[in-house]
Amino acid sequence: MNNPENAIEVRNVKKFFKVYYDRGITWKDKILSRGRSRYEKREVLKGISFDVKKGEAIGLIGKNGCGKSTTLKLLTKIIYPNEGEIELQGRVSSLLELGAGFHPDMSGKENIYLNAAVFGLNHREIDKRVDDIIKFSELEAFIDNPVRTYSSGMYMRLAFSVAINVDADVLLIDEILAVGDISFQKKCFEKLKDIKRTGTTIVIVSHSLDQIEKICDRTIWIEDGCIKEAGVPREIHEKYLYEMEQVRLERFQEEAYDEMQENAEEVSEPAVNSSETLDIAAQQEISIPEANAEKEEDSENETTEDISETIKTLKKNFLTRKDIIHQGNQKVRLTDMYITDIHGNERLYFETGEDIVVYLKILPTGESLTGTIFLLLYRDDGVYCYGSNTYIENKKIVEIKKNQLLKITLEKVPLLSGRYLIEAGAHDEQAIVYEHVKNAATIQMFSAKGEQGICTMGSTWILG
Repeated sequence: MNNPENAIEVRNVKKFFKVYYDRGITWKDKILSRGRSRYEKREVLKGISFDVKKGEAIGLIGKNGCGKSTTLKLLTKIIYPNEGEIELQGRVSSLLELGAGFHPDMSGKENIYLNAAVFGLNHREIDKRVDDIIKFSELEAFIDNPVRTYSSGMYMRLAFSVAINVDADVLLIDEILAVGDISFQKKCFEKLKDIKRTGTTIVIVSHSLDQIEKICDRTIWIEDGCIKEAGVPREIHEKYLYEMEQVRLERFQEEAYDEMQENAEEVSEPAVNSSETLDIAAQQEISIPEANAEKEEDSENETTEDISETIKTLKKNFLTRKDIIHQGNQKVRLTDMYITDIHGNERLYFETGEDIVVYLKILPTGESLTGTIFLLLYRDDGVYCYGSNTYIENKKIVEIKKNQLLKITLEKVPLLSGRYLIEAGAHDEQAIVYEHVKNAATIQMFSAKGEQGICTMGSTWILG
């Protein structure tokens, strides 16, 4: 050990595995087809280094396949690094896999002796602890039954009870905090906190960030085989959750766009082709409500020509969705809908407080009409979150005529994390619906701050 205060030292550890593509081959195959085995060298850890002080608890987080469990297996010496060094001080106890080290035909009590011996206890030491292990596991009625008759929860109860009662100096845990029923989970969690107070060094791999924050002094974030960041759990977790949410939302957007593309040719009444819309918008006058036009002119000096130029670059017309519902007398048709951020990038996910821009193309099926164009937002559980229209915003009835394009900028949208549905349409002066399009678009909101509810609010919290 470079530092006597450390319980664990990991220095530039690298680990790779050979992933074979060929099936398992016989000796005959080896003789007749020499050199056929093909494999990929998959580097799981790319040179990680960290120290864990005696009595410290750390959590390892990261997405699946990043190298967390491999790191724990290296610490237990189940596997060995290809490069680098790992040093540990004291007796090590580990919980890595469900029922690891248990013999299915032996009783629960016999497996206690077997498993504890693996952790380095002699028979006399196990005798002193066996009653406490059985009592903690709450399996007194089943302890003499073969463990093959146990449920997965009973397996974990017994394994956990052995691991925490061997008086280890270092305890390594991989995703086992969801042990048994709720009451037993709480009991295990309290036991872990007691173990930490006695000075045991703990390393936990878990996707339960809340549990890590309650137990651990430090979090290490592993990504693609490297340590991306380490520090105070809550601070690291906020960054990790933000990045993971970004990845999830981007995947959601890609899948939604792919589905729209697949459904585009199957829609019973397809929307106006985007290129056709662009030509019309470019050649003819485009009308937008006066209030919106004034806002844009004041803030960005944006003209109707600028809007038509923006529309030329947009490709994702949401009205190709298969689950769209049209209601009304159809004297007006909503034929195009595009959603972008304030910079004109097509988006389906937004952070709380961002601007959302919605473009609508509305056509009368006959002659020009007068009326009101509206936009509604619902949360996916049916909660009505927002609604407005051209009359509320401009205090007048508008003319709905051919080749008309409406740009709506929803400013600093305060909606919190969740999925939201956009509906749009138009009605006449007596509120008779021309067109009401339901499920027109789905967007995802996310709050990096982590607030709960429907919308964010400015607040000041003072504890006196």
